[in-house]
Amino acid sequence: MAKSTKRKSKPATKTKKRRKPLPSTAQAEDVPRPPPPLAIGPASMVLDRLWTVVMSRRTANPAVSHSARLMSRGTAKVAQKFGEEAVECLIEAVAGNRDAVVAESADVLYHLIVLWASSGISPTEVWEELKRREGISGIAEKAARARKLPVAFGLDTTKIP
Repeated sequence: MAKSTKRKSKPATKTKKRRKPLPSTAQAEDVPRPPPPLAIGPASMVLDRLWTVVMSRRTANPAVSHSARLMSRGTAKVAQKFGEEAVECLIEAVAGNRDAVVAESADVLYHLIVLWASSGISPTEVWEELKRREGISGIAEKAARARKLPVAFGLDTTKIP
């Protein structure tokens, strides 16, 4: 059987709609934002599982559980350890060590969860605070805190002490 010499016609290509560029005066709330990464998929459950494990270790033997050992030393020691891990993460970020930043970030999240457990704070409280702040400009939110904090301390300044 001889090969056909007919040329197949190319399918018509669709023209893509181009988005209109945002005017330079567009407000931040006009720009669509993707959902936060922890709000989608099974990866978000990692922090929930970690929280559950840390809470279950509060009463564990400090000789066999790192979480129990940290919490047995008190909130000040847990906070100190969290700070150390955060500084290590910052150092690696400044040095440009991407893999080390990932590893240190995991340490920071773990120690933050231990700090919450030691302080009697649940992740739900933190998530609710984040939800409250969602959609508020970081600049506006920080400015509102700056005005309230000095007043709470009886200071006559707009700077955070």
